[in-house]
Amino acid sequence: MTDLKKLADKLVNLTVKEVTELSTILKENYGIMAPPTTTTSSEETKLSLESKQEKKTFNVILKSSGKSKLAVVKLIKEVTGKGLKESKDLVDSAPTIIKESLKKEEAESLKNQFENIGAEIELN
Repeated sequence: MTDLKKLADKLVNLTVKEVTELSTILKENYGIMAPPTTTTSSEETKLSLESKQEKKTFNVILKSSGKSKLAVVKLIKEVTGKGLKESKDLVDSAPTIIKESLKKEEAESLKNQFENIGAEIELN
């Protein structure tokens, strides 16, 4: 036990240069490397919040037309300016992106319009 205490005392008192040299020796001679640094849960939460705050544009995605397919086709035609056939094809190929890169307020408004007629919408 005394030998381990002496070793611990020596390790604690190493200079930065000596720690670097020790790290190199352990890596080259024994294949021992320091574990990669990981983020703590508070850092992960902070990063997650920052990424959510940075999101400024959203895609409006039609997941399902629900029971009122015709009303959804008409609304897609109205908001996208596409023709009737193109709008119907979008509804038939759900899930599909209806509009891209909208500001949050505009995307929320569009989502509400579609949900009011029974469509299932996702903002991404």
